[in-house]
Amino acid sequence: MKGPDTSSPPPPGRQRVVIRVARRAGLVALFLVAALLGTLSGVLFAYSDDLPQISALDSYQPNTITRLFARDGREIGEFATERRVVIDYDRIAPALRQALIASEDADFEQHFGLSVSRIVITALKDLLYGQRAGASTITQQVARMLFLSDYMRGGVFERSFERKIKEAIVAVQLEKRYTKREIFTFYANHVTMGHGAYGVEAGAQLYFSKPAKDLTLDEAATLAAVVQTPARLSPFVNPDQTLARRNNYVLPRMADEGFVTKAEADQAAARPLELRGQPTPDRSIAPYFVEDIRKVLEQRYGAEALYEAGLRVQTTLDADLQQAANLAIDRGLRRVDKRRSGYRRPARNVVADGRQTDRVTLPRWSQPVRVGDIVPAVVTFVPPRGTSGAARIRIGPHTVTVPPAAYAWTRRSSAADLFRVGDLIEVEVREMREGAPQVVALEQPPELEGALVAIDNRTGEIRAMVGGFSFERSKFNRATQARRQLGSTFKPIVYTTAIDRGFTPVSTFVDAPISLEAGPNQPPYEPMNYDRKFEGTVTLRHALEDSRNIPAVKAMLEVGPQQVVSYAARFGFTGLSPFLSLALGSAEETLLDTTAAYTVFPNQGVRMRPYAVTTIADRDGNILEQNRPDAQEAIRADTAFVMTSLLRGVIQRGTGAAAGALDWPVAGKTGTVDDYTDTWFLGFDPNITVGVWVGYDEKKPIGGASMGETGATAALPIWMEFMRAYIDLRGDRGNPPAFEPPGNIVFVTLGDGATEAFINGTQPQGAAAIPASE
Repeated sequence: MKGPDTSSPPPPGRQRVVIRVARRAGLVALFLVAALLGTLSGVLFAYSDDLPQISALDSYQPNTITRLFARDGREIGEFATERRVVIDYDRIAPALRQALIASEDADFEQHFGLSVSRIVITALKDLLYGQRAGASTITQQVARMLFLSDYMRGGVFERSFERKIKEAIVAVQLEKRYTKREIFTFYANHVTMGHGAYGVEAGAQLYFSKPAKDLTLDEAATLAAVVQTPARLSPFVNPDQTLARRNNYVLPRMADEGFVTKAEADQAAARPLELRGQPTPDRSIAPYFVEDIRKVLEQRYGAEALYEAGLRVQTTLDADLQQAANLAIDRGLRRVDKRRSGYRRPARNVVADGRQTDRVTLPRWSQPVRVGDIVPAVVTFVPPRGTSGAARIRIGPHTVTVPPAAYAWTRRSSAADLFRVGDLIEVEVREMREGAPQVVALEQPPELEGALVAIDNRTGEIRAMVGGFSFERSKFNRATQARRQLGSTFKPIVYTTAIDRGFTPVSTFVDAPISLEAGPNQPPYEPMNYDRKFEGTVTLRHALEDSRNIPAVKAMLEVGPQQVVSYAARFGFTGLSPFLSLALGSAEETLLDTTAAYTVFPNQGVRMRPYAVTTIADRDGNILEQNRPDAQEAIRADTAFVMTSLLRGVIQRGTGAAAGALDWPVAGKTGTVDDYTDTWFLGFDPNITVGVWVGYDEKKPIGGASMGETGATAALPIWMEFMRAYIDLRGDRGNPPAFEPPGNIVFVTLGDGATEAFINGTQPQGAAAIPASE
């Protein structure tokens, strides 16, 4: 039996009620829509005058890195508030584009700037669960990053209604004006990657030391995992959390969106996290040189251009020579320090700091270790006092023994006399086995300071510069900022004046005691030779080669102090007073200026202004500044050659004789200041001039006032070590360059069989002269 027909229409009265309710509901809905539209129109009107100009992106120029380059194109320094490298869409690996879209905004290609579904879901979570979930699309993130920085507080965007509304409006405007490729490129170049890096290119270099276009799937997913919160998810900070987000979220989302198969995602997830970058940029190989350039750039172009405009600075630095200079200064200062100062107890002990030796991690340990490297280590075991057993240290994961032979230079027989468990020490790695240090020798950072400058003779280009033992310890550049007494390095200026005014290498002076008036109410000036001895009549050549003081003073008296001051100005030494003590180097100059002065001798009397930068270009490659060699004729070419010949004698027979072991055409002069406070060596070959200074920042003797270090023992060995590297890098030891004499130089064989160079017309009468042309 059929039941009652329930499909029959309701009674007429009920129909009228339903119709009325429907009409009212419709009216309410229309009212709500109208109200919503009105509210939206009001909001848009309210904020329309306060919105940024989206068209500004048409000339998109974000903050980028100012980079400094060596001659061969190697980067030697960078300056930036945001380490960013701007790239275009096609230089982003497809896997990275897909990883970012899958994890950050899966509907990116479909929405109009806002994701309605994400907004609704986020709002419900906010209301029902109190979760402050993010609903921003990639376009909204671009809007926020590029146009709404005023809403950032303490590095975080504030959660305000006003900011959200503006962000939404700007996002829609961005979508109307730019393509999806353009918007994604804006995003990829601006997203924060942690540790001061911005943009995916800087992020790829930071974590993997490769361009963004070369990232593999697992590397791309890692980068996408970091984007959410770089401070927390950086693999340098929390590698386990980075892996968890990569494997449990980014790769599964890529599979869900069809960018990769599940098998590909699983395979990428199985790969370990292999980082090849480091959280801070590599230390510059030339920090003092770079810092000097930074100061000039900031003064000339302003801080904003320096740190944000992405200048490209081409320098004169030779990267290989710079590394040789770094090593020569480091090893040379350590040698002198150990010889003169002895061993000093370590300044820091991790146990005293409340830490365990097996929990210590040092930044240097994350870098490769090679034979010859000096690395920090923590002492983990010290044998009892009075025993001769070996101590043990830890270098990263490696434990190494330190036998008595490793610290023999300290003249201590027991390790307990040197250090305690927990001390942080330095050791030189002497042998490696299977990637681990096996044999080490105890080292210590020197208290002594030093500096080195190398200048190309023909151009004045600075090839290498070291301003101190450690830039981290002191940023004061002793090559360009420290004015120190010149000592005997000034004597060639005195003898240049003499040669140019008719003296010759065989002119004679009497090396005997002398007493000269010094002025009213002043004791007489009585110079003394460094060895406290007198040699009687000596030639100008011997006086210079053996660095005799009294002949230098007498030479200055004969040519006139004012003439010496005038000649010194030609070499770049200005503002000097014509006191007789000037002959012995009482004037103070920088190492850079003194090295530049010595380029006059091998460069046929021409002084080249030293400079460090060849070109400066903006981010588009437009040249803003270009420097060229600046030549200034200082002395005649024939005088310069005779002085070169005399300074070669310093190496062949004089105070610089140790440099003869180089077996190379070199010339130079040692310098030692009274009480052994400053030591110098200035030397050159036909192509390069190198200056070295060694001393303390505080003016005090190096090794004791009675018998301290000299230019020959402290500065010259550093100069020689650098020159050995320079000669090896040239690769033409069998075909060395030559000092070419000018046409009016003649060579005369003297009575003792030696051959001497003379300016034609100044040679001894009756002597058989051989012209330089022959």
